[in-house]
Amino acid sequence: MLNLFIYNTVISVRINSILTNFHVVATFFMRNVMKKLYEKWTGREADRELFRDLLRLAMPIIFYAPVYMIWFIYIEHHTFAHYSIIHTKIDDLIPFNEIFVIPYYTWFVYVSLGLLFFMFSFDVDDYYRNFFFLATGMTIFLVVSTLFPNMHYLRPAVFPRDNIFTSLVQVIYSHDTPTNLWPSIHVYNSIGTMIAVHRSKRFNNVGKIISDFIGISIIVSTLFIKQHSVYDVITAFIMATIFYIVFYQTSILDSFCTRQEERLAVRYN
Repeated sequence: MLNLFIYNTVISVRINSILTNFHVVATFFMRNVMKKLYEKWTGREADRELFRDLLRLAMPIIFYAPVYMIWFIYIEHHTFAHYSIIHTKIDDLIPFNEIFVIPYYTWFVYVSLGLLFFMFSFDVDDYYRNFFFLATGMTIFLVVSTLFPNMHYLRPAVFPRDNIFTSLVQVIYSHDTPTNLWPSIHVYNSIGTMIAVHRSKRFNNVGKIISDFIGISIIVSTLFIKQHSVYDVITAFIMATIFYIVFYQTSILDSFCTRQEERLAVRYN
């Protein structure tokens, strides 16, 4: 028994030593290697000034996100006196397929990481154009949903299959009512992210193709899991086209983005 106790003690000490060494190595890697990689990526020294500038860049998100969420939650839980029913004949031809719940969930990561990528990369022009594109469309969606409440009856009464994917769809159904549909923000924001990636110098052709695949998969998923009507998708494309022209093909943001870039250049040059 004494030998077993000593053996277990020695093993425990060795494991603790290995874990401690791993923690030291991991900490060194995160603090030094990752820091150097990030500095090389942005061309800026990772100091307090950098984090102040990141905070400045993040302010639009910090201010807008709570406003959007509060407004969205209100219209989601508020019962309006009248709802316009959205439906097209094409909707009836599209079968329910739960496998598309995977790209549908991917939207939350795809759009948010896309915007944050430009922010942390200090790609000021790409970041602000992407933000204003997204925020403008999302605000219009809220206004439309408030003034013209709408809903659909596309969801299946009974799932044709019982598997993990239908369970994931059920989670969406239980938290997201079939109201406030158009223009589809899933579709609109996916288009916005694809546009931003295509215009960015950070991505090569492979990266752009991957982005397009993810974005198109998300758009298609809204139809196959019956979250949106074809009408919602089409109106999202129309709105995306309009604001692509506004924010990317006109000079409306040129002076603003230039001023923001100059501020950062002054601080780091």
